[in-house]
Formats: sequence, structure tokens, C-alpha cells
Amino acid sequence: MMNIGQAAGASGVSAKMIRYYESIGLVDAASRSDSGYRRYADKDVQTLRFIKRSRDLGFSLDRIKTLVGLWQDGTRKSADVKKLARQHIAELNADIEKLQSIRDQLEHLADCCKGDQRPDCPILADLAHPGGCHGPR
Repeated sequence: MMNIGQAAGASGVSAKMIRYYESIGLVDAASRSDSGYRRYADKDVQTLRFIKRSRDLGFSLDRIKTLVGLWQDGTRKSADVKKLARQHIAELNADIEKLQSIRDQLEHLADCCKGDQRPDCPILADLAHPGGCHGPR
């Protein structure tokens, strides 16, 4: 058994996040020592690592809760897990497209601006009235 600091170090999840995950029911409430300190078993640390890796891959807390449930269910179908992963991939692709569009728009605005000492700025003009820049200046 280990305390919350040791569990945080072993899992890579901060003590603050461990307490938060416990408060929202993402992880089971920790057992307590006689003096009231949280105590974590290897199984708890393994769950925290699972959650950390899921967060690193961009899964939402709701999806992670589902994934933890699937992971702990020995009768699950791998098709259910794959479906969640594919949904997440589709959302990531949509986010990437949106970010690329934003980047392209900003790049176009930056190309429209001379960037000189004059106060005239096509970037600010477009922010105030979209569509004002029609080509490099």
C-alpha cells in the first residue's frame, strides 16, 4: 500500500487530480489508514496509469469512465472499445480540419498585412469586418 504522494509518483497523475478523479467517481474511493490518510494498492495505481494514458490520447473524462468500465469488464467485446476509439478519431479529424482552417485564415490575414510603421492593419480590419482582405498587399 502507498500514500497519495507515492501513488501520484508511481502513476504520473498529480495528487490533486487523484482526489478529483475520486470525487467524480472515475476511480473508487481510496481505502484509509487508521489516521485517515488515503492508501492505494497496485491495482489503484494501474487504474490511474490507464486514466493518464487515456487523457494523453485526448479522451474526455466521460469516455474514460466508459473505457475504465470496459477495461475492468472481462466479458466486454473488443468491438465496443474499437467503436469508441473510432468515434474519438473522427472527432480528432474534425478538430484538425477546424484548426487547419483557422491557421489558413490567419496565415492569409498575415500575408495581407505589410507589417510596416503605418497604422493601417488588414488583420484588425478583418477582425472587425470579416472578408476585407482579398489578397497580399
